[in-house]
Amino acid sequence: MDNFFAARSQMALSLGFHIIFACIGMVMPFFMAVAHYIWLKTGNEVYRDITKAWSKGVAIFFATGAVSGTVLSFELGLLWPKFMEHAGPIFGMPFSLEGTAFFIEAIALGFFLYGWNRFNRWFHWFTGVVVGVSGLVSGILVVAANAWMNSPAGFDYVNGQYLNIDPIKAMFNEAWFSQALHMSIAAFASTGFAVAGIHALMILRKSHVTFHKRAFRISAVFATVAALLQPLSGDISAKDVAKRQPAKLAAMEAHFKTEEKAALILGGIPDEKEKKVNYAIEIPGALSFLAHGNFHAEVTGLDRIPEENHPPVAVTHYAFQVMVGLGTIMMLISVLYYITIWKKKSWLEKRWLLKLFVIATPMGFIAVEAGWTVTEVGRQPWIIYGVMRTVNAVTPMPGILYSFYIFTAVYISLSCIVAFLLYRQISMVGKLYDHSVEPINAI
Repeated sequence: MDNFFAARSQMALSLGFHIIFACIGMVMPFFMAVAHYIWLKTGNEVYRDITKAWSKGVAIFFATGAVSGTVLSFELGLLWPKFMEHAGPIFGMPFSLEGTAFFIEAIALGFFLYGWNRFNRWFHWFTGVVVGVSGLVSGILVVAANAWMNSPAGFDYVNGQYLNIDPIKAMFNEAWFSQALHMSIAAFASTGFAVAGIHALMILRKSHVTFHKRAFRISAVFATVAALLQPLSGDISAKDVAKRQPAKLAAMEAHFKTEEKAALILGGIPDEKEKKVNYAIEIPGALSFLAHGNFHAEVTGLDRIPEENHPPVAVTHYAFQVMVGLGTIMMLISVLYYITIWKKKSWLEKRWLLKLFVIATPMGFIAVEAGWTVTEVGRQPWIIYGVMRTVNAVTPMPGILYSFYIFTAVYISLSCIVAFLLYRQISMVGKLYDHSVEPINAI
């Protein structure tokens, strides 16, 4: 493993861990705020207990997210100094604003955790809302910085110099809205299904059913609404990528040949040497429609892009298929859930519905990881699309391989610690609430 591959692997590892913590940190405060609001309006102490339990989870993920996010910031400068030298002054604004949002989130979380029975009850609730809003804004600002890498704006590139810098245009580049929308909805869907799946499992085990069924309802609503909205944001993102990054779209779909009425490929094994896809299911004209809103539109293939600018096709294609496949499954579960609520209430007594949510527990986060793989690998070989190649941005310092090994060990250890803390938190639910058991028709 050379330094270049080690540096890319370390960034991928760091981002892969951080994005899970970030998603939960962005979304869980909203779950918490809803439960808190219901308690304040109804006086039902179950919702107070849910709020307290979830707030402890928020604290755990805030701490781990802060650590992993700080590491990512340092890695940008240490592993990619050439990139930061030129890019820092251009897209530094969203990072600065993200730091402000992070500090607001930290202060609000402190107020919320230590404000029980100390603040006015509605002001206390409001601090929890601030945690969620500032966390969501923080995530959007970071995504805006990543979007700039996919759609550079706010400067003129003349003879290797970055001139006429405009940080506002850089932050609000052409890709920021579609990426921020897609990522925000993905965070709600992935976190919602993960939380709902855990509570569904506890209901199936008949462990403090009253507590867990109330928690399940809140998280399931967030999860299912987000999963139903995600295809719409995905369509916006696909059309945006087709316009700005045709090479990425071609790699996502393993689309080797430029053609009209381009077929949408489901599955398949790309053969980059023979420029074809084996064992795929093709839907004629569907790719043209999804990319350009016209079944007869021409879709640019990899044949029109210089080979040295091709992204890794197989990795990008497989990751895209995983993301879309899992998103479709979560969408179908969501449709089934609302059919159950509105038309088939007898299904609420069936264990199989809860089991579907249990099975879906990790799906959202796997889809998020796959989506970021598409975003980052599909941009290669560019670190700033069309301007700077990734290989030209890496540090010349030796020994990156050892740093990669060390950080791998650190992140594995951090994951084990977080898993232990969450397991202990879930097991302590019984101490927060009574041991009554209700029927499982709780959904």
